[in-house]
Amino acid sequence: MEEKFLLTEKKERICTITLNRPERRNALAPLMLFQLADTLTRIKEEGEVYCLVIRGAGETAFSSGYDISAIPTNMTPEMAEAFRTKNPLQAGLGAVTDFPYPVIAMINGHAFGAGCELAMCCDIRIAAEGARLSMPPAKLGVIYHSSGIFRFINVVGLANAKEMFFTGRAYEASRAREMGLVHYVVPADRLSSFTYEVAQEISENAPLSLRGLKVIFNKCLQYQKIDPQDDQEIEALRDRAFNSEDLKEGQRAFQEKRKPVFKGR
Repeated sequence: MEEKFLLTEKKERICTITLNRPERRNALAPLMLFQLADTLTRIKEEGEVYCLVIRGAGETAFSSGYDISAIPTNMTPEMAEAFRTKNPLQAGLGAVTDFPYPVIAMINGHAFGAGCELAMCCDIRIAAEGARLSMPPAKLGVIYHSSGIFRFINVVGLANAKEMFFTGRAYEASRAREMGLVHYVVPADRLSSFTYEVAQEISENAPLSLRGLKVIFNKCLQYQKIDPQDDQEIEALRDRAFNSEDLKEGQRAFQEKRKPVFKGR
């Protein structure tokens, strides 16, 4: 029986999508991300939802990030190309960004790595007081993709984005609010009610206005593109990192819950 990675619930003009892998702290598996893209396409085509809420199952994590065990290592050039053209992370996150109506991230726990970027794809982010947000690729030996870095620069600015990626720190919700990572921080027992108050307020507005505004916001960011020659250089660096000893060490250290010992190769 296929695992049910997502739970979907509609109420009036609001739809809630729950990332349903609590035993893995809602880590984003490739199939889960493809299911997210398919689900959002279906909801968009139905045309009945004017506000979307994304949350994680349980109380400990919004999402702990991309499933670390699914990151390929020792890729051939052909594998690397296939991974880029059929990247499940880009498919899932792109579907959230391109959803035609406002999306709210209800951050009910940790949002790390790709889970943090998923929250950044949402238009409004509301966090419980115990939530923590982090971008730890440098601690794993990974070079994050440029479109994701652009996303963080747009949300928190260049200076804060550099700090996040260079240090790999986990930020408490209050500090995340100061940096612009989240819009609101509320007590855990008020997270759901507050989130749906905002969602209800949004969903009662004119749908053509909401849709038009979302398109304008997205198009205002489309000018951010990297020169093809620079993109080739970046991808060469990423491929080198994916095939490095440091990435394997980062994965082992993560699984063994210890500090990695990187050697730069």
